[in-house]
Amino acid sequence: MRLTRPLIAVLTTMALTGCMVGPNFHAPAPPATNAYTASPLPKQTDTAPVKGGSPQRFIFAQELTAQWWALFRSPGLDALIKQALRESPSLAAAEAALTEARENLRAAGGALLYPKVDAGLQANRERISGATFGGSSLELSLFNASVEVAYTLDLVGGSRRQLEGLRARVDYQRFLYEAAYLTLTANLTTTAIREASLRAQIDATRDMLKAEEQLLTLVQRQFELGAVPQASVLTQQSELAKTRATLPPLQMQLAFTRHALAALAGRMPSQEGLPSFKLDALELPKELPVSLPSALVHQRPDIRASEALLHQASAAVGVATANLYPQVTLSGSYGVESSDTGDLFTGQNVVWNLGAGLLQPIFHGGELSAKRRAAIAAYDQAAAQYRQTVLQAFQNVADVLRALETDARTLRAQADAETAAKASLDLTRKQFDLGAVSYLSLLVAQRDELQARISLVAAQAQRYADTAALFQALGGGWWQRATAAPQMEAASAAKAD
Repeated sequence: MRLTRPLIAVLTTMALTGCMVGPNFHAPAPPATNAYTASPLPKQTDTAPVKGGSPQRFIFAQELTAQWWALFRSPGLDALIKQALRESPSLAAAEAALTEARENLRAAGGALLYPKVDAGLQANRERISGATFGGSSLELSLFNASVEVAYTLDLVGGSRRQLEGLRARVDYQRFLYEAAYLTLTANLTTTAIREASLRAQIDATRDMLKAEEQLLTLVQRQFELGAVPQASVLTQQSELAKTRATLPPLQMQLAFTRHALAALAGRMPSQEGLPSFKLDALELPKELPVSLPSALVHQRPDIRASEALLHQASAAVGVATANLYPQVTLSGSYGVESSDTGDLFTGQNVVWNLGAGLLQPIFHGGELSAKRRAAIAAYDQAAAQYRQTVLQAFQNVADVLRALETDARTLRAQADAETAAKASLDLTRKQFDLGAVSYLSLLVAQRDELQARISLVAAQAQRYADTAALFQALGGGWWQRATAAPQMEAASAAKAD
């Protein structure tokens, strides 16, 4: 008794104070930086006298809208993304995984926080040999009805740490959902921009085919008049065939892009009704909201998911630590037992029991200590992975910001090159009609003009695509969405005091 009473007092005190062993999780502090790039960004990008050539302004510390794709002013893109959000299998799978994590948390909460109460009813028919008591054999029936209660005291917080880890798992699945949402919308936007670029390249190639067919007709007439040799006709026929050969690969890429759009939207490629996209129908966002570096770690779904894994690893250390301490289990049952159902519920047939058990690990061959060290190592690994995720996120934003700055200068240069190539072709064609230049000069001017147009289209599309990439790199504004994935359950409780 001298040993039992102090032990009971200690256990009671621990239960009442609700202590929790293991580390209390605190979210890592944001990186100590106030910029994404080593050198300052310009207030606005360069301008170009073509579609999509408007200057873009970087607006820091401004919130990004949740429906950022609407900034491209494309009704077709809006409708396609709405459909994809309803029917995408990848998004549905992420939502199901989130629901599974929530239900596992609820199940564990019921199992760990509350007593287990079970009701039982049994009926047995037995034959007892008379040899055991020197008489004749005996047959009897035995009926039992009881309620059993069992509860394990969470003295050192092991159960609460398990629930903390499961809450962190819910957070992780939630941010995976947000990442899937962001990836889906970004892929749809960039794929639509790729389709618009391919259509523009196909249009440029077809225009060039018309010009080359007209030139072939002209060269054939000049050959018939003896003004040019037959070699010129053959050369032009060869160039026309080469230009035609570039068209099927572009058309194939366009078909593949349309198939990708259908799959992203949760549709079969054979289904009709998919909107088409052209660069002329897209507007380039002129104002680009840029989050502060200190806010990026709270807005990127991949960073938040990595933080949730770090939280889960921290809770696992607490669970492994709690396994080193005593475990106290209380149990009891109350019921009735009789050989006759007629008097089963009479007072004389009441049976009950109360029990308490104490389990203190003494020797497990180093198993429990090793598991705790393994949990600490897993936490260190999660911490390193979190830091790597943050570094990659900041690199991603810095790359896109520099790309947008460069895209504007590239588009301006390509616009100037296309204007010069077009003017050169017009002049060379007039000179060729007058016999002032050779056919070869006209052929070179045509090639240069076609390449300049295709390069201009690529530069325009790249600027649109990198603008969408910036919105994705900044987190996509999911925190502004009223229909976001359901909020984290007990978010404040997920971070231990």
